[in-house]
Amino acid sequence: MRPTTLESPPLRHLLTIDGLSRTQIVSILDLAESFLPVGERAVKKVPLLRGKTVVNLFFEP
Repeated sequence: MRPTTLESPPLRHLLTIDGLSRTQIVSILDLAESFLPVGERAVKKVPLLRGKTVVNLFFEP
């Protein structure tokens, strides 16, 4: 499921929030919030992400 307010084409990579509207940012945060119950499951996997690589990278100069 993707936030429906994001403009086409759908975001493939999100490297910065520069250029995103407030509505788009709120949609992304709402979608992230919907994944909170996954952390409470015995098996912390999401079938939608099967076969996908998810990477969180934080870098500060």
